[in-house]
Amino acid sequence: MASPRNRTLVLAEADRRAPVPALSGPAQPDHIYCSDAIEGLRRSPAADLIFADPPYDAAAEWHAEWIAECARRLRPEGSIYVCCDWTFSGTIQALLARHFTVRNRITWRREKGRGARRNWKQNMEDIWFATQGDDYTFNLVKWRKPVVAPYRADGVPKDWVEADGERYRMTHPSNIWTDLCVPFWSMRENTPHPYQKPEKLVQRVIEASSRPGDLVLDPFLGSGTTAVVARRLERRYLGFEKNPDFVRLALKRLAERP
Repeated sequence: MASPRNRTLVLAEADRRAPVPALSGPAQPDHIYCSDAIEGLRRSPAADLIFADPPYDAAAEWHAEWIAECARRLRPEGSIYVCCDWTFSGTIQALLARHFTVRNRITWRREKGRGARRNWKQNMEDIWFATQGDDYTFNLVKWRKPVVAPYRADGVPKDWVEADGERYRMTHPSNIWTDLCVPFWSMRENTPHPYQKPEKLVQRVIEASSRPGDLVLDPFLGSGTTAVVARRLERRYLGFEKNPDFVRLALKRLAERP
């Protein structure tokens, strides 16, 4: 029997019978299409931000092809973020460098799964941040950082504040993200997608590298996280996903999330 606290969004039989939107012409903003990523990118309008979470086990030649299409679709002031694991992180960096200026590598803690008996447990992934040019959007949004060893001057907190029993300071965001949680069964955002990224992670990227009204494009939309977050942040979205059931999940999330 499923736990009453299980909030995972799943498809009912009626959902599975629903048709999915096919890509038959130019792709339109604020739409999700059941489409191959490369074909979708070829039909996309110019985007301000691309967030890509591609399959991690594909050939380098295929990654080179979709990254080249991203370069054709990204506006001159736009940014691209590409998720990957350690096994091909260097390859992604090199492929991005063919078309973009690579700005940084973000590493985030992905604490989930069983440990390994004969290796170190894999609990991190990379996100490469690159831009089309030097005049790119970047909104500095400071983060709340807990103060471990609070320092006082004349009894007054120095460079930190205390509110509701919490001691913290606002700090510039770093490229090491340890405060994220992989979606799990009791979270409203959770779906059966095996590689779903946290909404908080995608929100961080969209807030930093786009403005309200900008177009955020995701060529590997999965179960719709980028679209859901972009709409919540008053950005336009456009996504492509070749698995029909994941498209249905994405559409269901958009329908159920105001």
